[in-house]
Amino acid sequence: MDKITREKVEGFIPKRKKESYKGTYGRVLFVGGNQQMGGAIILSASAGVYSGAGLVTVATDLSNQSALHARLPEAMFLSMHDLKKLKETVDTMDVIVVGPGLGRDERSLEVLKAVYASVEEDQILLLDGDAIYLHVNEDLPKPQAQLVFTPHLGEWRTLTGLSIDEQYLETNHAKARELEAIVVLKKSRTEVYYGDEIWQNTAGNPAMATGGMGDTLAGMTAGFLAQFSNQKHAVLSAVFLHSYIADELARNQYVTLPTDIIRQIPFTMKEFTRRSSRLSFI
Repeated sequence: MDKITREKVEGFIPKRKKESYKGTYGRVLFVGGNQQMGGAIILSASAGVYSGAGLVTVATDLSNQSALHARLPEAMFLSMHDLKKLKETVDTMDVIVVGPGLGRDERSLEVLKAVYASVEEDQILLLDGDAIYLHVNEDLPKPQAQLVFTPHLGEWRTLTGLSIDEQYLETNHAKARELEAIVVLKKSRTEVYYGDEIWQNTAGNPAMATGGMGDTLAGMTAGFLAQFSNQKHAVLSAVFLHSYIADELARNQYVTLPTDIIRQIPFTMKEFTRRSSRLSFI
């Protein structure tokens, strides 16, 4: 098992090219947020924008439109229940995130089916939260895309059938291979199962135990996947920076809120690229 450390991540974050534009940094679609849980998809999309994704669109319940644009004017909006438009939009994306605040009712299932029917092999589909529940409990075809799952321990049990006591590195790794997916298993020291490799985060603290933290990580992961040429580096960087920022905030805060972490993402990315530049001359 390898460790995700600052020294490694400093070398993973790419520097922006002088000749580039917003399309260079990827198109990401965030799908979720029913009438009761709009905050989840707004947090996730905000993390994607602040992580540097070039173009972000949010497909959510119509009731969330005003809140989304008040919080994140950089994002485009569409109703996730307009299934025809949703399918058309999925087709234009590099990365699709489904699940934060999605819900588990019949309308939510129809949204997930529409996404599954539209994604293609050259796209990345990240499943989080309610999408994981529906993926397991409903009769759905396997989507034709690179799959990324970001479960917490309870969702991992739902996804794999493994009880908490059975969730060892070896059994988790075997299940991730069966899923043919990249797995980010969220815990006190988050684990990443990437092909034949297992990685463990070295950052994180109990001040992160608050609602919306996982939605934020999903958004960061998607934002990085849209930009980085190396998918492994993107996932590992998102996992580490999410916790590293929280560690820095926890020096002076009893609780670290997801919104505080989101605001610090671009500053920390810049700090890491500066450090990487200095090291390249040593």
